[in-house]
Amino acid sequence: MSYIENLFSLQSKVAVVTGGTGVLGSAMCKALAKAGATVVIIGRRREAADQLAQSLLETGGSALGISADVLNKVQLEEARRTVLQKFGRIDILVNGAGGNMPGAVVMPDKTIFDLKLEDFRSVVDLNLTGSLLPTQVFGEALVSGKQGVIINISSMTAIRPLTRVLGYGAAKAAISNFTQWLAVEMAKKFGEGIRVNAIAPGFFLTEQNRNLLTRPDGSLTERGELIIRATPFNRFGEPEELCGTLLWLCSDASKFVSGIVVPVDGGFSAYSGV
Repeated sequence: MSYIENLFSLQSKVAVVTGGTGVLGSAMCKALAKAGATVVIIGRRREAADQLAQSLLETGGSALGISADVLNKVQLEEARRTVLQKFGRIDILVNGAGGNMPGAVVMPDKTIFDLKLEDFRSVVDLNLTGSLLPTQVFGEALVSGKQGVIINISSMTAIRPLTRVLGYGAAKAAISNFTQWLAVEMAKKFGEGIRVNAIAPGFFLTEQNRNLLTRPDGSLTERGELIIRATPFNRFGEPEELCGTLLWLCSDASKFVSGIVVPVDGGFSAYSGV
């Protein structure tokens, strides 16, 4: 194996990915498998997790699908037991689960006074607690092995607040803060072997935002046009374009990197509009 291949290799590593069945999550699962990791796909829909695992197995990878809710500690602990019994270790945790709800969004014809507080709480819970709880459960295995990597998923709206998505933006801003806090906590109390970083994707078409950014004929909505104009690359990202950053952060290529949030955004976060 060449120096570069060895630097980025995840051979013999075991990676747990929550939210692994989504558009971005499945792309990351495939990349981890291609880099040599055994990939454990955590999703609420068992069938979807199993199907992705089977596709990875058919292409020569090593994978397992598990059904679990990231807000259910009992289910996560059962998933951890299954992983440790089958593979004996956990080296990587990707906290990829997240999402939004209509009631936590302030549409142009509404105001903050119309916001549904219960939906706001649910969105913050799903994105923030849905990263904290898997970290508590699976992170213990990383600490036991005295080495490992945790990757959180932040967002552009954590870097530059976007209109409408109040709940999602608040949750993702908290994810960025949590990432930095946890990186210090892990290093100070458990040593340099445990690293924590985050990826902040720019705009990628997913099940959640496709109808918001594009029309049925594929043309852009007004919001989609605004986003493209604010992205110097003048396009949406492709899911696979997250994978190079993911593999860098998961591998020894970033061995002295912890506590950062990496934008993968086609220049969106750097552009002032002028």
